[in-house]
Amino acid sequence: MYELSEERPEEWWEVEALYDLCFAPGRTALSSYRFRDGVDPVAALSLVARDATGALAAVIRYWPVTVAGEPVLLLGPIAVHPIHQGEGLGGWLMRESLARARAQGWARVMLVGDRPYYKRFGFEPLAGVEMPPPTNPDRILKLELQPGAWEGITGKVCKWTRGASEP
Repeated sequence: MYELSEERPEEWWEVEALYDLCFAPGRTALSSYRFRDGVDPVAALSLVARDATGALAAVIRYWPVTVAGEPVLLLGPIAVHPIHQGEGLGGWLMRESLARARAQGWARVMLVGDRPYYKRFGFEPLAGVEMPPPTNPDRILKLELQPGAWEGITGKVCKWTRGASEP
């Protein structure tokens, strides 16, 4: 049995420790981290799953960015503690957080990741949107939370700025 909740500010370092455990050293040097510096994650979509003992089992975060002046959710990272991998926690976090994003009025989501994993959640290649190098363009994926949400949206991904309107 797992308990799902929104990440609280005091859990930040515990979540970061799980990311450090699950990802290679230097993860913060990836291009997607450029959009996270100085920007808070979307609190209502950044979720933590704890096991029956209260230990952190899995996490997911979303960050606001813009493309062509339109609000976009940048998904990631998502991580599952190694002792809980294979239990379906990653899929549960994906489905739950995407349902919450849709309910909150977000129209579009993007991520940089492996298409074979993310296609089961409806993600597909995103052409015409540029992430900073060295991002492989084939790993940039999109999901429409509202029909047609990505139509006509092209250009560079930009860092969220104060005063930008959410969905």
